[in-house]
Amino acid sequence: MEQHYKLHRVRELADNDDSFIETLAEAFLEEVPEDTERLKNAVANKDYHEAYQAAHKMKPTVDLFELGVLDTLIEVQDWGKFEKKDLDVTSQLDIVISAIDKAVAEIRSDFNL
Repeated sequence: MEQHYKLHRVRELADNDDSFIETLAEAFLEEVPEDTERLKNAVANKDYHEAYQAAHKMKPTVDLFELGVLDTLIEVQDWGKFEKKDLDVTSQLDIVISAIDKAVAEIRSDFNL
């Protein structure tokens, strides 16, 4: 439990209410994989605006669950925001996706979702 994500901030936000913590975990599982797919497609298609929007939307959740890739996600976000056409963010995106995939699997298992 909590190898690829941390619940410290989630517990703090939820005031240790287990039901609310589970609701936040469910929201993570509903939204983050969908946003990750959006981000992956946007980077692949060099859709800078969409990449920026997807990464920007993901930031608070990635930070709240402490996935350890917030700075890397911000690099991808800034690639989109500033249309850094000369920069390849594939490796940064791969790091973010890997962290999210591991967290999703672990949260599903830990919360039996």
